Amino acid sequence: MDEQAAKLVTGVLLAGGLSRRMGGGDKCLRDLAGKPMLAHVIERLRPQVGAMVLNANGDPARFAAFGLDVVPDTIEGFAGPLAGVLAGMRWSAGHAPEARWIVTVSTDAPFLPLDLTRRLLEATTGGPNTIALAASGGEVHPVIGLWPVSLADDLEEQLKAGVRKVLHWTDRHTTKVVDFPFLTINGHEIDPFFNANTPEELDEARALIESVTP
Repeated sequence: MDEQAAKLVTGVLLAGGLSRRMGGGDKCLRDLAGKPMLAHVIERLRPQVGAMVLNANGDPARFAAFGLDVVPDTIEGFAGPLAGVLAGMRWSAGHAPEARWIVTVSTDAPFLPLDLTRRLLEATTGGPNTIALAASGGEVHPVIGLWPVSLADDLEEQLKAGVRKVLHWTDRHTTKVVDFPFLTINGHEIDPFFNANTPEELDEARALIESVTP
């Protein structure tokens, strides 16, 4: 993906979840092969976008080492991932006005496709307000997608009206689903959107990364 195309997309790292299945705290800061899981996500997304921002609530100082702006949800209460999408849209409009889209990723998915943004962009040729969501293995991943910044006002209105489920909102708009193939890591077929929600899944991710690390 060339630099000019990348500048049209702001990367938004969603870290606003409650991490209940990981026992609370910021699961993206858990160690994975010698560095925080978030660092793996940033490394894979960074070449695919222009600006980048982290969506997280609470004290932003805990993410200071990553050198990113940290933006909290703009909707009060825990409103779910759509609140993070909106926060990313608003930040992008103010800090990267040349960007027409944001791409959101979960910060517990350390094997993100390196062509994620390019392929999602290719799917939006149907219109300027088209949303593109990632899928793999027949499953849609609603928090990993490409969102036109122009839809921010509509999203805010719907959030204030009580909409919380991502697909309930995307059903209002033209939405494309882009299927990504599984990765092969050391002979194992791995979902590129594998996410470490539990301590056991984090151990699995560690084993996979260590198996391909010299």
